[in-house]
Amino acid sequence: AAKDKHSAVDGRIRRHEGYKTSLKVRKRIEEAFGWIKTVGGLAKTKLIGEAKLAGQALLCFATYNLVRMGSLGGWWDAHHA
Repeated sequence: AAKDKHSAVDGRIRRHEGYKTSLKVRKRIEEAFGWIKTVGGLAKTKLIGEAKLAGQALLCFATYNLVRMGSLGGWWDAHHA
């Protein structure tokens, strides 16, 4: 997030452990939404209606959680999904 020149984030912030932790958490969240948009099909949905879209989003998030739990447990290779 921090660039070498012309960055709003200076060295005083970057040297703290909390900043490194927040970058890791941010990456994990961005990966989830990227997966849901590409693999889950939520980038451009074909459904009409709030209830149908909510159901598709729920199914996508649940599927992502199952794939992630499986890859963390070691019994699923997440590269297949």
